[in-house]
Amino acid sequence: MSGFKIQLTRRGETLAALLKKEGISHSGVLKAIASTPREMFIPETLQHQAYLNTALPIGQGQTISQPYIVAKMTELLLNGEHPHRKVLEIGTGSGYQSAILAQIFDQVFSVERIKLLQFQAKRRLQKLDLYNVGMKHGDGWEGWPSKGKYDAIIVTAAASSLPQKLLPQLEDAGQLVIPVGTDAQTLLLITRRGNHFEQKYIEDVRFVPLVPGDLS
Repeated sequence: MSGFKIQLTRRGETLAALLKKEGISHSGVLKAIASTPREMFIPETLQHQAYLNTALPIGQGQTISQPYIVAKMTELLLNGEHPHRKVLEIGTGSGYQSAILAQIFDQVFSVERIKLLQFQAKRRLQKLDLYNVGMKHGDGWEGWPSKGKYDAIIVTAAASSLPQKLLPQLEDAGQLVIPVGTDAQTLLLITRRGNHFEQKYIEDVRFVPLVPGDLS
């Protein structure tokens, strides 16, 4: 784990308490939410909304996800039977989800197609003393096979279909949480069982699309 210093804030604790009422129960996830300054990850003009349970724009046509969905997706990965050592994140975005993961997993590997967002996220995580996050500028549909296999994979944008290249990057019994769909999107939990992949519907969601390729 990193040298992140836990600093619970009143607003962070209030947000964590709200998420607990919404059904988030994992103590590690709630603690990470409470201790992470969400205002660092959004534009200055929107920082007064940082602790509302809502998604917010971060530029480049991207958003920072609703805190509930950040917590829900993280909790889904932690409820599996696999150790919480190494996780792959597809879509670094603002870096907020990366910061939550970095407080729970030993190693986080994150892929972002927009180079400016990746640069900004890296600086934010350094300011928080989170140094267990490796970042790559690239196509999220490809994953990061050279760093795998992973105990868990989390995709933070909606894929039009299940990215087949991500599946073999999972350890056996590892789990993938991903929103899939275009107009109608569903959050799915995929569990690897040897060469088979079990699929479980979680809930309806709304994400920006997972765009193939990369952007300098």
